[in-house]
Amino acid sequence: MEDFKMNYSERLNRAIPGGCHTYSRGDDQYPENAPQIIERGEGAYIFTPEGKKYLDYGMALRAVTLGYAEKRVANAAIKQIWNGNNLTRASLVELEAAEAMIDLFPSVEMVKFAKNGSSVTTAATKIARAYTRKKYIARCLDHPFFSYDDWFIGDTALTRGIPEEYHSLTLNFRYNEIKSLEDLFEKYPNQIAGVILEPATSEHPYDNYLQKVKELCHANGALMILDEMITGFRWHLQGAQTYYNVEPDLCTFGKGMANGFSVAAVGGKREFMNVGGIKDLGAERVFLTSTTHGAEMCGMGALVETIKFYKEHDVISHLWNYGTKLLTEMNNIAKELEIEDYFIASGIPCSPNYLTKDARGETSMAFRTLFSQEMINNGVLMPWIALSYAHGEKEMEFTLEAVRKALIVYSNALNDGVEKYLKGAIIKPVFRTFN
Repeated sequence: MEDFKMNYSERLNRAIPGGCHTYSRGDDQYPENAPQIIERGEGAYIFTPEGKKYLDYGMALRAVTLGYAEKRVANAAIKQIWNGNNLTRASLVELEAAEAMIDLFPSVEMVKFAKNGSSVTTAATKIARAYTRKKYIARCLDHPFFSYDDWFIGDTALTRGIPEEYHSLTLNFRYNEIKSLEDLFEKYPNQIAGVILEPATSEHPYDNYLQKVKELCHANGALMILDEMITGFRWHLQGAQTYYNVEPDLCTFGKGMANGFSVAAVGGKREFMNVGGIKDLGAERVFLTSTTHGAEMCGMGALVETIKFYKEHDVISHLWNYGTKLLTEMNNIAKELEIEDYFIASGIPCSPNYLTKDARGETSMAFRTLFSQEMINNGVLMPWIALSYAHGEKEMEFTLEAVRKALIVYSNALNDGVEKYLKGAIIKPVFRTFN
């Protein structure tokens, strides 16, 4: 069986650079005992070709928020496939999806769809540059990922293949530190087109931080771009922008908006979005995005149905309630085992996280690998914690039983050394210079 598993890995890496189409799905992001390949998902569970079943907290890199193969959404997508799926001109469901987004989000007056989050964040930066006629983009250094395009990737440790001229136009500031952004505007007066950040990741904004970012942008002629790829359809049905009471100039969405179907969007005020329009005769044109499959009908149908499902079932409350209980109980187990200083469940309840530390109290990827390894040994895939509506009481009980068993091994490793219990290589960061 082990040879069969390894064969999948070898075949994947021979056929696909990186072995997958998102680097965070790669072999180097999981412990050795993780399933090499997955055949299908149902509800909160995934299944290997051999029939092995795991309770999943990866949830397609947070893209699935209702549960795998949720029938209402799948059937809505299938209906659009039978309608032709991709037509010569704009489709009816494309219009319905756009109007659904406009009705849902107060800051959105126009919307442009694409297949990937990277495409729409890059589109947002283009809108900002076109509207302001300035060249620099300021991005929050504390937020892990914005795009696979050169403006962002070149600003990480991965610069090979990217001319310095491209990423030199990207500037950095720190989350919840308004002075770091003020300093950028002072250093680059009247040169910054847009500021892009997530509304929140592991901590809430404080002292009206987001409102201050917006004020600072407008005082300096820049656009505020909120990347709601993760916070959208989790913090609030109308996004974290509504939860935190801030209205961005532009915002981007992706994960969660269509329960795993390939849909992403950039939206915002008509004044800004319309730079990509064609109806202002005589206006200088901006080639914003132009994608054959950007409004593929199955995804548009899935988006419309996902929004309906959220409204009917109060999915947001479920995510917050489940996450609150999970955080509390995971920390209670760590406390019972007297390792609460070394394993910490943290973050915002609708999108929790866990921190792993070694015996010296330092953040440790080795111990994170060990915890993930032991959760897999107990039937739970938890590379991070992505919640869905399909995670219920049964899943909670199963998870906590696995956490207890995993943390007993974790406790022993703190005393005996992690190398005694860890099988295989340590998980590596995605953004690193060398393999």
